[in-house]
Amino acid sequence: MTEISDGTAVDLAEVFGELSIDLEDAAGVEPTVDTVLEFAASSFKCTDAGIVLVGPGRRLRIAEVTNPVVAELYSLQIDAGSGPLIEAAQGSKPVLVDDTRAEPRWPGWAERAACHGIGTVLHHPMLTKTRTIGVLSFYHADPGAFTTYDEALAQVLCQHATVAVAYARNEETLTEALESRAVVGQAIGILMERHNLTERRAFSVLRRYSQDYNIKLRTVAEQLISSRSLPSAG
Repeated sequence: MTEISDGTAVDLAEVFGELSIDLEDAAGVEPTVDTVLEFAASSFKCTDAGIVLVGPGRRLRIAEVTNPVVAELYSLQIDAGSGPLIEAAQGSKPVLVDDTRAEPRWPGWAERAACHGIGTVLHHPMLTKTRTIGVLSFYHADPGAFTTYDEALAQVLCQHATVAVAYARNEETLTEALESRAVVGQAIGILMERHNLTERRAFSVLRRYSQDYNIKLRTVAEQLISSRSLPSAG
């Protein structure tokens, strides 16, 4: 792919159309993230890029980066609970650091970024209608690297990424739910046969054991299937 910063409307439609096809072919969250970053690195005017995803309890998890330096800067902010990444994840607007050498808001992070040869950083929240699912970040070696046009392109790319990642997450969740249901169903069948229980009673046994010992229901079921006995509390 060619860089799209100065592309015409036709060029942009073609390039983002190709991205949409690539994202549709990506099966799962990890391949989807890889596809987005590959596109950013090859077609967007940036030196490096990265994606952080928001998990349970709004914890931030580094999904993928194009450079270990990006992961280091992510970790620095996540550990400190402060920085442009955190502001983007907690807000609804992009956070642009136009010159890391003259950034007063987060001096420690800015100094580290500048020392690694990063001049400009743009963190873009990945927003669905109901929540923020992650942050897509763009890095450039030069200060003041991103124009207003570049920022608009970043927003379009982020919107594509958000839809694709949200869909991939939902697909994985559905698959896990179906797999868990099948595993639990098999465990129920074992209890029904072994102890002459009804289906409802067998499920109650599994659920009560899961609650009493704080073990996931699927874990209890898997242990019963594999060893024909319930897992120990320890």
